[in-house]
Amino acid sequence: MINKMAKTIFKLKYIAFSFAFFSCQKQLECNTKSFKTGKFEFIQAVKGVKETTIFERTDKLQIETYKGRTDTASVRWVNDYEFIIKKLHPRNMAEEKAISMRIISTKGRRYTFEYSIVGESKKQIGNVTKIN
Repeated sequence: MINKMAKTIFKLKYIAFSFAFFSCQKQLECNTKSFKTGKFEFIQAVKGVKETTIFERTDKLQIETYKGRTDTASVRWVNDYEFIIKKLHPRNMAEEKAISMRIISTKGRRYTFEYSIVGESKKQIGNVTKIN
């Protein structure tokens, strides 16, 4: 009796997990396509001060302006919600490293993403607003 109940509970948990997992994947695939290209704003706190980066993204390039300085990076989409950016004209060794980005949720004109330097495990979270 207990063995049968344990199997039933396991099956219900498996079904619930599968439904939640595939529902999230489906939603990400549907909502992220509108964020592949356009003009965006990224606001972050740097040493307690709000800093704004404006960038435009095409299928293959991202041009961003931060503190009056413009940089260009290549964009390579891995799938509908993950992409890699790499600066085309790095000014130092740190800028030579590619950055992995993954959109983890969307809402209206905003998306939340997780990012890290390729090959490193430390991840950070950010929010971007589509402005065009």
